[in-house]
Amino acid sequence: MVLIKEFRVCLPISVEEYQVGQLFSVAEASKDNTGGGEGIEVLKNEPYERDGEKGQYTHKIYHLQSKVPSFVKMLAPEGSLVFHEKAWNAYPYCRTSECNEYMKDDFFIKIETWHKPDFGTLENVHGLDAETWKEVEVVPIDIADRSEISEDDYKPEEDPATYRSEKTGRGPLNKDWMKEVQNNPSSPHMCAYKLVTVKFRWWGLQGRVEKFIHKQEKRLFTNFHRQLFCSLDRWVDLNMDDIRRMEDETQRELDEMRQKGTVRGMTAKDE
Repeated sequence: MVLIKEFRVCLPISVEEYQVGQLFSVAEASKDNTGGGEGIEVLKNEPYERDGEKGQYTHKIYHLQSKVPSFVKMLAPEGSLVFHEKAWNAYPYCRTSECNEYMKDDFFIKIETWHKPDFGTLENVHGLDAETWKEVEVVPIDIADRSEISEDDYKPEEDPATYRSEKTGRGPLNKDWMKEVQNNPSSPHMCAYKLVTVKFRWWGLQGRVEKFIHKQEKRLFTNFHRQLFCSLDRWVDLNMDDIRRMEDETQRELDEMRQKGTVRGMTAKDE
């Protein structure tokens, strides 16, 4: 059995803009979550072409001792909390798989994302069969809704309800921002449809861990996209060549940061 949810994140950003903004924000978030022996190690970041599909392939290793709940750390052997992430970014479609060498086929997280120029109204955008789609829970995420995040995660500088972009004039986003954007044909907008499939086969822990992972994915998507929107002025003038140079620099920085300092970024919160 697997647990599947589709998270829908709407943004006042165009699909074209998001391609740059997402990659910029991933690089920044990687640095924010690396240090003290933990964090992200980039093994590969290169173009790929397969079966007529072209894009960018990345292979990363996540060292995540502090990012998993205590009830898993108590049972997991030392050195087993290392996860491999492989991603194929054929924008506007992307897919990512995460696995763990210790658990092998008993664990995986698969994230498939379509980026569409709409307001999250498309049903079954990933084309699942009817029986599977019937079991999928759809979870909308409003980046301007403060109640979506915890007090621990809240950062005033990353609050779309107060942020205003000097370069684009977008924001702050009030509680009716999506209606306002829909009523303005000239306003850029999009939705990231993120289909998350989780499998964790471990006797006595399966249901609990699968629910925990989905809770953490929602937390990650919410915080990430709040940060992405509130850093709009930092990336809106960049192009893909700028992003590739930034990724090369970030890879070198991560290798240095992982070996020093203290553990950084979001840590796991037990249920």
